Amino acid sequence: MQNPKLEVLTPSNSQLIFIDQQPQMAFGVQSIDRQALKNNVVGLAKAAKVFGIPTIITTVETESFSGHTYPELLGVFPEAPILERTSMNSWDDQKVRDALKQNGRNKVIVSGLWTEVCNTTFALSAMHDAGYEIYMVADASGGTSQAAHDFAMQRMIQAGVVPVTWQQVLLEWQRDWKNRDTYDAVMAVVKEHSGAYGMGVDYAYTMVHKADERVEHGPTLAPVHADI
Repeated sequence: MQNPKLEVLTPSNSQLIFIDQQPQMAFGVQSIDRQALKNNVVGLAKAAKVFGIPTIITTVETESFSGHTYPELLGVFPEAPILERTSMNSWDDQKVRDALKQNGRNKVIVSGLWTEVCNTTFALSAMHDAGYEIYMVADASGGTSQAAHDFAMQRMIQAGVVPVTWQQVLLEWQRDWKNRDTYDAVMAVVKEHSGAYGMGVDYAYTMVHKADERVEHGPTLAPVHADI
């Protein structure tokens, strides 16, 4: 039997779960700049929205410890239920298992906090108990230290988890620039969340292709040389 992990991610074979993307959890992250983390999480969410990827948002101890999920993430999926838990392992909550099963896709893309706890336990349990393929978004997840994140990723990889990054997932879903129905939306995500790549797209659009700038702004005033 061919290894199913040789199949690329597509909009029809993937589902996505965000685990505990909550402020108190983010406060403990030391493996990635936290603003970069949030940018990557929201970029991944917007990518999933573009391609209609079934997406689960699950939280732990919201009121007593972790705080509410980033509003920028919730804003992407305003109708999505938030699956609250007590267990650090999302797999221990029946709502999460039911949502995964209902989505009907075996490739589960994971973005969560912390890598060494909530991500690892969920990944190992979902693989062991139900045979899911887990794709761990390394740069949309974070650990309490660089070592904690790195060794957790290594442990999961040894167990069969596939490491990915958020932009890799976005472009794997797009696959071909001839897919014009998602092209403009993908470019919008890139411009806002892809750093230097996004700047390059803006530059090419406006300077090479002479497109309008993305935002309206005040008049550009010509240089006026002061007396020296």
